[in-house]
Amino acid sequence: MHNIDELNAIFSDSDCLITEAELNAAIDNMAADISEDLSDKLPIVVCVMNGGLLPTAALLKRLQFPLELDYVHASRYGMETSGNSLQWTKFPQSDFSDRNVLIVDDIFDQGHTLEAIIKWFETSGAKNVYSATIINKVHDRKVTMRPDYNGLDVEDRFLFGFGMDYQGYFRNLQGIYAIKEQ
Repeated sequence: MHNIDELNAIFSDSDCLITEAELNAAIDNMAADISEDLSDKLPIVVCVMNGGLLPTAALLKRLQFPLELDYVHASRYGMETSGNSLQWTKFPQSDFSDRNVLIVDDIFDQGHTLEAIIKWFETSGAKNVYSATIINKVHDRKVTMRPDYNGLDVEDRFLFGFGMDYQGYFRNLQGIYAIKEQ
């Protein structure tokens, strides 16, 4: 467990890779694309907790059409640093059978979790499943699927802010930060 001084030192020594203004511009563009594609489809927007909370809220403010909102809590990792099976903490409550679903998460890193969530919705009766991530981490360790909507590409570093955490902290930051490289 960290104390406030340690956390403040980590934050003050981090690199800001994406500012709030850059995030807002990317989210504006994503929302325009999503609106063009889904505004007449009565979608269910599904937030992937906890990381997708801020990105989902930011998108929702910009989506000016009828939609429903739900959330899931699923992880491949739990408290570990790697894992293969998807662990569900919370399933969606909405009836999404034969419905259009938009899954929103914070980051597309390797993509295993998002891919598994998409497949779960597809095999559980959703009509169409779309996905949106604010950040795409650029590297070659990804699954083959790609999100339908992505905000910004970011270099392959340990990121935090705007939904992404550093050991549970800093999800609330209105920018994307990276731990200083040694």
